[in-house]
Amino acid sequence: MTCQPIVRAGEWTQDSNRHLAGFLPMPRNVLIVDDERDTNDILASLVQARDMTPIQVFAGEAVFQAVRERKPDLILLDLMLPDTDGFTVCEKLKRDRETNLIPVILVTALNDAHHRLSGVRVGANGYLTKPFTPDQLFAAIEEAMDWHSEHQQHGTHGEINFDIRSEPTFLQQTNDYLSDLYAHTPLTERQIKDLKQVVLEMGGNAIEWGHRRNPELPLRLTYRIDAEKITIVIRDQGPGFNPSQIPHAASDEDPIGHLDVRNELGIREGGFGIMLAKGLVDEFSYNDKGNEVTLVKRFPRD
Repeated sequence: MTCQPIVRAGEWTQDSNRHLAGFLPMPRNVLIVDDERDTNDILASLVQARDMTPIQVFAGEAVFQAVRERKPDLILLDLMLPDTDGFTVCEKLKRDRETNLIPVILVTALNDAHHRLSGVRVGANGYLTKPFTPDQLFAAIEEAMDWHSEHQQHGTHGEINFDIRSEPTFLQQTNDYLSDLYAHTPLTERQIKDLKQVVLEMGGNAIEWGHRRNPELPLRLTYRIDAEKITIVIRDQGPGFNPSQIPHAASDEDPIGHLDVRNELGIREGGFGIMLAKGLVDEFSYNDKGNEVTLVKRFPRD
């Protein structure tokens, strides 16, 4: 898709001159991904005018080789590519521990809320809509680089709350998003896989037992991170239960005794989720009411 530049070569505003003067942080190497050569060349000339080095590719699959060989500081990524779409490329970059800190700005003519939300879900750091001005481009780059600088200086920390419908699909989507956050931490790939499994298991329990599969009851997932650990809190709106008295769930003392109880109650086979989850995290606890479970995964020590 061809970009219609509002400002042509030589037509710079005062804000553009401020950027050119170097007062704002900018990347050194910028990977430009767009199959439309005119758009690609326009972006290349704009970033080059800011003393950045453009790296031009014209297909999605070419991105990964360019990233490995040229190590760009930022990526301008079109959504409509001949071999794949920009969302897929961005998601692969953000899920890879080696590339997830490279800021990615989606550059596209698609400006509806659905596409913007999809960009957020795959971890994009910015969304630039065609046609755009040089000032808009530089502002998007500056914001993306500010994110990168903040992460480099302070790391990822804080708390995020998710309120989702009590449906497995929404739980899976949120769990996928959480896994993207885990990739920014010192957790190993094995630990990330374990934590994803625990969240899926305990979230599923909350939907099935806490909410009795009522999709209208919101399920809250809280993600907290500090210097030593990740904490996940899963809270349902159900009446709760006594965590020490769950005869239909497996226990460490008697891993299979609960199967007879489930058979008598006509409950499907299973009941190993809580025991499994306890073995995959470092801390596992319920609140007094029994409708909130806290999971803690500590970072490996050097």
